[in-house]
Amino acid sequence: QVQLVESGGGLVQAGGSLRLSCAASGRTTGMGWFRQAPGQEREFVARIKWSDGRTLYGESVKGRFTISRDNARNTVYLQMITLKPEDTAVYYCAARTRGLVMSTTLAVGAQYDYWGQGTQVTVSS
Repeated sequence: QVQLVESGGGLVQAGGSLRLSCAASGRTTGMGWFRQAPGQEREFVARIKWSDGRTLYGESVKGRFTISRDNARNTVYLQMITLKPEDTAVYYCAARTRGLVMSTTLAVGAQYDYWGQGTQVTVSS
């Protein structure tokens, strides 16, 4: 069982920045961030593979968000800049503990084993 503790959400004006953190209680093979706005489906934001640090981003956040990891602390970060009102959502951290195969993109929620409780990010215009 892996527990995920998220932090860093809040209210920010458009154009501002926030950094989200997600600490895992155990080892993972990959971690990611998803978000869900009211009335919308969950959206993939970013992921990082633990073994090699390779990252992948959703189209709507490319160039603005950066995912990174701290191996020693089993923690993943999501640095968000140039925030827009449409970035407003509950952001969820997810972790995979199963092994990775070629088809594992970690851009799909079903490929993760554990989820955090979510942290609210609100961007005002």
